[in-house]
Amino acid sequence: MASGEGNLEAPTRHPIDWQNEEYYDEASLFGELERVFDLCHGCRRCVSLCESFPTLFDLVDESDTFEVDGVAKEDYWKVVDHCYLCDLCYMTKCPYTPPHPWNIDFPHLMLRAKAVKFEQGRVKTRDKILTSTDAVGKLATIPLVNLAVNAVNAAKPTRKLLESVLEVDADAALPTYQTPTARKRLQASEEYLATVTAVGGTTGRVVLFTTCYGNYNEPTLVEDLAAVLRHNDIEVTLAVREQCCGMPKLELGDLKAVQAAKENNIATLHRYVSDGWDIISPVPSCNLMFKQELPLMFPDDEQVRAVATAVFDPFEYLVLRHKQGAFKTDFKNTLGKVAYQAACHQRVQNIGRKTQEILSLIPETEVQTIERCSGHDGTYAVKKETHASAMKIVKPVANQVKRIGPDYHGSDCPMAGHHIANALGGEQSTSHPVSLLRRAYGI
Repeated sequence: MASGEGNLEAPTRHPIDWQNEEYYDEASLFGELERVFDLCHGCRRCVSLCESFPTLFDLVDESDTFEVDGVAKEDYWKVVDHCYLCDLCYMTKCPYTPPHPWNIDFPHLMLRAKAVKFEQGRVKTRDKILTSTDAVGKLATIPLVNLAVNAVNAAKPTRKLLESVLEVDADAALPTYQTPTARKRLQASEEYLATVTAVGGTTGRVVLFTTCYGNYNEPTLVEDLAAVLRHNDIEVTLAVREQCCGMPKLELGDLKAVQAAKENNIATLHRYVSDGWDIISPVPSCNLMFKQELPLMFPDDEQVRAVATAVFDPFEYLVLRHKQGAFKTDFKNTLGKVAYQAACHQRVQNIGRKTQEILSLIPETEVQTIERCSGHDGTYAVKKETHASAMKIVKPVANQVKRIGPDYHGSDCPMAGHHIANALGGEQSTSHPVSLLRRAYGI
């Protein structure tokens, strides 16, 4: 194959060499950034995905040479700062991913740049706080404290103050903090089944990884997922302990924090996997962290690999069981028209349209899938300097929802769902597909 041709083979990814000293060498990094930026400049297929690529192409087009060599190295960071590791360029657009000789993995190159930036201490305190989801969640869900935090986040005057002090955009949709948390709610209502059925590569025994967001911000989502699984005769439990999967710190470039989270989570989850349990998280980013990023960061860790093979998306799990006749279709309610945004971190798991497949089994229910990034990321949409860009990215999604005119709209990523609702001006609240499934069951 000539090096200028597109890749005709399935893309593959190399392990992330983050423990190599050269990984953090700025000169080496800039050399690779220039190489990849030059190839991206000559291709430009990713221009519609996010702000990283328009930023890069504007820098090139406004330079003296109209080439990447005319762009100041310090301006490379402007491209890096707009990447939130959605992975769509790698999975859906780039024709030069490995094993192509040009070997382009744009998201993981941006990850390397973020790691270098973090090691250089060029990260704002705000970003460290926003990505410390466990610490913030534990504080904000203390009874009465959560009421104060939610009040501050909801009032325009205090949001303006928050914007000036912490640089959190006053117009961004912020999550509320709930008490009791999902883990406390489910611990108080655990039910165990005498027998379970293992079919389709699933054991029928599930450990719920509640996630920071599910635990602290939207515990009803975790409750809905547990109810749906139990309705389908699947045994559900919680791990004795869990902490953030590490995705927020990965996006910050704090790879040592990712390692610390991995050591705590994997040690616990591996014991369950060894005892025949599967793992499900209601948030696609957490599933992707365990399925893809940790195995690439720790390719020689057998426990990481074992856990990765036992992690499932909720609807992926249900489809596997449905194909073997182990999914119940005793629906009591219809949903009408559903506009469903397929979250980026679910799409890049290469599992197909499993959410649409399950929801379409509900009588008198029409599911229209929107395969376009919402631009939320978790922190990108709330930061003062990038909120406007996030709203620009979500606009086509919001326009499609308006065009569909659904009875319900939502996303597998709950944060993306709220971001879309924000772009719609709050006219219609978001509904997570898992919650819609529970509604259809009438349980």
